[in-house]
Amino acid sequence: MDRKLIVIDPGHGGTDPGAVYESRQEKDDVLNLALVVGEILKNNGIDVVYTRIDDTNHTPWERANIANKAEGDYFLSLHRGLAPNPETEQGVEISLYSNSGTKADMANAMEQNLSNIGFVNRGIKERKDKTVLKNTKMPAILLDVGVINHTEDNKRFDQYFDEIASGIAEGILQYIEGEEGNKNTGIYRVQTGAFRNLNYANEQLNYLLSQNLPAYIIYEHGLYKVQVGGFDEMQEAIELEQYLRSLGYSTFITK
Repeated sequence: MDRKLIVIDPGHGGTDPGAVYESRQEKDDVLNLALVVGEILKNNGIDVVYTRIDDTNHTPWERANIANKAEGDYFLSLHRGLAPNPETEQGVEISLYSNSGTKADMANAMEQNLSNIGFVNRGIKERKDKTVLKNTKMPAILLDVGVINHTEDNKRFDQYFDEIASGIAEGILQYIEGEEGNKNTGIYRVQTGAFRNLNYANEQLNYLLSQNLPAYIIYEHGLYKVQVGGFDEMQEAIELEQYLRSLGYSTFITK
């Protein structure tokens, strides 16, 4: 099966800062988040295209056209919410053109993952007026990650930044069907490490990949877990585990 391609759209940019509160600008928060989400997806065998990777701006039409020309399988637009008055609203909110299909499953998974971090779940809304939702030719999700003029949401955004990125990425990965890139969806897998720090997990992942091993990261129960392979037969996982142990990894088989 062909590799999946995700188009990630960091909202706003350039002369359009998006929501602003004190010195904080939405365009900066979502760009930083988009780049990390994209790295996690790429480390899990997913191709990624960004609508922007720096402080530039595109119209909603242009963002949709970038996604359509890339022929993406899914489109994710990242934003921060803004309440009419500071400290009056908070939480995560998702907008979909229609609340159905795999995109709705992904959206629910993202909201649940972010709720587990402590964000208020404001639910999923159907928005048929959003250009990036109605003019993209692939399933599209618009995600508001916390309210920018709410102190607790900003603290949570900063303190749990890596967990937020992983929670979003895992919401996508959970519902992508088939074997994509390095990730094998068989039952038995070999785990080589579990880390609270994403950088440490990426360091181990990159070393495994440099040895041509089918490694990837999943985020689960507050940990970044580095796993290798995926087999239908236990014996194949046992053989891989023995090989990884010979390389010095502390391993166990999981499913």
